[in-house]
Amino acid sequence: MKDLMNLIRTIPDFPKKGILFRDITTLLKNSEGFKEAIEILKKEIPPDVKKIVAVESRGFIFGGALAYACGIGFVPVRKPGKLPYRTIKFEYELEYGKDAVEIHIDGIEENEEVVIVDDLLATGGTALATAKLVEKCGGKVKKILFLIELEGLGGREKLSDYEVFSILKMPG
Repeated sequence: MKDLMNLIRTIPDFPKKGILFRDITTLLKNSEGFKEAIEILKKEIPPDVKKIVAVESRGFIFGGALAYACGIGFVPVRKPGKLPYRTIKFEYELEYGKDAVEIHIDGIEENEEVVIVDDLLATGGTALATAKLVEKCGGKVKKILFLIELEGLGGREKLSDYEVFSILKMPG
């Protein structure tokens, strides 16, 4: 895990002053590091799960690779207006306003067990909205997986109703 930690680049003051941006492109370009991350996440997938649900955009990188590695389906969750077919939407509150996520209406079947994957857990708002969206579709969230968890930002607490796993923990 220490090797994976060393593959994450931290960029201060991006996208604005005071933010420490965790750049995963340095891990992605390292074939062994990327493979190790996918293998670790793969071990966290319960055997009854039929689909990986991933959040745009960096979540797609891990979600797609993980779905392929597990031989199961992949379902994208996107911001409104980005999916071409009929969708189901879930709106959620942000600190200053609202946001929403959408999924294709036929993406998840009733009682289907899924795992949600994203690259980073910070405040947990998007992950929680994605879990609520899956449930609105009739699906069951078995686990939520992250490459990185930023500690101290309340994300894990916000997701306390779900089993959460993160490979790396870093200060938020």
